[in-house]
Formats: sequence, C-alpha cells, structure tokens
Amino acid sequence: MRLTFSKKSKTMNCLVGIVLGACVSAVANAELGWPEKEELKFGFIKLTDMAPLAVAYEKGFFEDEGLYVTLEAQANWKVLLDRVITGELDGAHMLAGQPLAATIGYGTEAHIITPFSMDLNGNGITVSNAVWEEMKKNIPYENGKPVHPVKADALKPVVESYTNAGKPFNMGMVFPVSTHNYELRYWLAAGGINPGYYAPHKGDTSGQIDADVLLSVTPPPQMPATLEAGTIYGYCVGEPWNQQAVFKGIGVPVITDYEIWKNNPEKVFGITKEFAEEYPNTTVRLVKALIRAAEWLDANDNANRPEAVKILAKSDYVGADYDVIANSMTGTFEYEKGDKREVPDFNVFFRYNATYPYYSDAIWYLTQMRRWGQISEPKTDDWYKDVAASVYRPDLYRLAAEALIDEGLFSADQFPEFETESGFKPAQQGFIDNIVFDGAKPNEYLDKFAIGLKSETL
Repeated sequence: MRLTFSKKSKTMNCLVGIVLGACVSAVANAELGWPEKEELKFGFIKLTDMAPLAVAYEKGFFEDEGLYVTLEAQANWKVLLDRVITGELDGAHMLAGQPLAATIGYGTEAHIITPFSMDLNGNGITVSNAVWEEMKKNIPYENGKPVHPVKADALKPVVESYTNAGKPFNMGMVFPVSTHNYELRYWLAAGGINPGYYAPHKGDTSGQIDADVLLSVTPPPQMPATLEAGTIYGYCVGEPWNQQAVFKGIGVPVITDYEIWKNNPEKVFGITKEFAEEYPNTTVRLVKALIRAAEWLDANDNANRPEAVKILAKSDYVGADYDVIANSMTGTFEYEKGDKREVPDFNVFFRYNATYPYYSDAIWYLTQMRRWGQISEPKTDDWYKDVAASVYRPDLYRLAAEALIDEGLFSADQFPEFETESGFKPAQQGFIDNIVFDGAKPNEYLDKFAIGLKSETL
C-alpha cells in the first residue's frame, strides 16, 4: 500500500503504516521534518513538459510527502509568474528564463529561485505549408526525404523574398524570456537571419530592432490557430502544438530543439526565495515528489510514457488528443505529414541528470539575454556566475536527493556526484552552429557569434 498523511491524523496514519509494514519513509520523514505548509497550489501552462507535476499528483508522490496539492492551468506565462510573486500560487512550471529575468529585474522584479529542472528538449519550430514548399527548394533530399537537421539557411531566401515584396515575415514565440524565443533566435541567426534586438534602456522591448524576421508573443495553445489564420508564418513552441499543426494539416515542423542544442535544458519549477526560506521542509518535500515523478516518466526506457500520455490528455492538464501527445512523448516526432522519425530523447525528464539545476544552464540563458539586448550593459563573468547561483539552487535539490537515497527509493548513482559537483557542465558541443559553450566563460562565448551583441558592446 502507499502511505499518505492527512492533516487530521498524520500520527495515526503513520502508526497504521508501521503496523502494516508500509511506513517506508518514516525515519527520513522524521529527520526532514513535517511540511510547514501542507496545502499548496501550483500553476502550469498546457504543455507536455508539465508532466512531472501531473504525475506527482496522479501517482500520489505529493501525498507521500504530506503535501496536498491543487494543480491549476494558467492563461499565459505572465499571469503565471505574477501569481507566484503575489503568493496566489505557491510555485509553478516556469520557463527557465523567468526566474532569472525576474531576479535581475527584466520585466516584473522578484527573487524567484529554482531547485528543480523539469526536463530537457521538447520544443520544435514549425512553419506554414506555403513557407515549407518554398524552403524545400533549398534543402537536400535523401531517399525521398529532407536531410535533417534543417538549417535556417533554407529559410533565408524565403524571408528575403517576403522582404523584397514589402511583406514582413512574422513568427511566433511564447514569451520574451522563453527558451522558445532564444532557440528560435539561435536557429535563425545560425542561418544568417537577424531576429532583432531589445533595447530596454531606450524603452524598446519589442525585440524587433534591425530584425529580418519579426518575432512576437503567442500563447502556446493558440499557435496552430494563429498560423492557420496567416497572422504568423511559423513559430517555436513546446509540444503538443507542433504535432497539432501536422495533425491539422496546416504546418510542418522543420526542426526540434534537440537538433538546435542537443539535450538543452527546458522548463524549471519556480518558487519565491521567501517561500523556500519560510517553508524549508515543504520545499525539499515537493522537490522529492517531482524527482520521483521525473524518474517514473523515464523509467525502463520510457515504458510508462503511454500511461503518462493518458494522464496528460485529460482536460485538467494538456487536454489534447492522445495521439497528438503520444507522437512526441513516446519517442517519435513527425515532421512533414508521414515523415515520422525516431527521436527517443525528444522529451527527457530524468536521465542525463535532467532534473539537476546546473549553474551553467542558467548562464546560457543569461548570455542569450545579453546577446539580444535584454541585458543592455556588459557584465563580468563573475556577475553571470553570481546571478546563476542566486537563482539555481542545487543545494536544495541535493537535500531532496539524499533523502530519497536514505529512504531506499533511489541509489546514489542515479544522481550527480554531489561531493565533486561544481554546478557547471563540461564545455558543451552539440549546437547547430558548432559553437562550443563553456558556462565558466560567458563573455568569451558571446564573442563567438557573428550576429548578436558582444561582451563589450554598449
């Protein structure tokens, strides 16, 4: 049986559990301490990468920690962040850039932290059928299928033809500090297309200064309809909204973010610094539950994914058709209709230390904020490292992981080597432009790009 704790009778439940031999975590619970706050409300956006929250709820992992959680879909990323800041939400599924941007004061200012990274990969870039027909003229084929990855070089002549005709080329992304914005910009710039700059110090937060392609915000569930209406000609979004375009026959996903940056960090779980300080036991316990959910999602070579898809298909969570969600969650990805390919790591939730909040991941996002002008002044390498360490909290993650090891639910080899872990990944390759990222040298990294602000550009 699974032992759960109610507010009214934790002690009695635990005694019953001991009698039945099921109180497997009683000792660890006593060491950690009961949650200071038991009733919690967490927010999310309707995307498949909110899965750890849904699984932790549906499989009882939150209840195992004495947490009674309500999950609530939010209208958009701004509303979600604002409600965490005001305390209407205790925490949320967040864009990785949101805690960083809030902490440095880009947009709404508040000290948000993350003790848990929710996943790797999971996004794609989709274009309209008409744009795809033009792009195909510039793409090599092999055995009757386009050679992947499809680079933005193939899009550049299409953008130029629109520009020459006096027609702006519009694309959608989900939020100014979203992974999607930075991935779309990265892909475009690698193909010689300028996605434009921000200039907050001059009051311009459009992100369209000197742009060849005009990027604007569209909420994820609205992406396919906006594409179909012709308001945008392409977008970058998480699943299931790329596969939805395929199923509806209105667009073609041309590249996944796995092909832009192999095993890139995606969403995080965000809480305020004040929440973590006021409710330390609660914080560690919710991280424990999320780690268990992430591991369940990847266990036995994704054997649980079909069940996960059934959960996500519920209207309370993503609310898309089973087949649409399954297209990517079960290890495949469909590009042009009928061109389905094996992509076993399209969604990664636990393996490759996906849940660990690496400082270097935070620094990559900060470099992109600087590259595109959201950070308007040059910063030292130490500034990047200090901001990363104030937002990404591997110390809290470690407490949760060690408790799970002590309870016998996990083994030490399922986590990073905590005694030697610096929080920085080794220099990373696997980018579409072959530029190597070393999180310890952010300014050196910025200076490698042909398009984008440099480390000392004012």
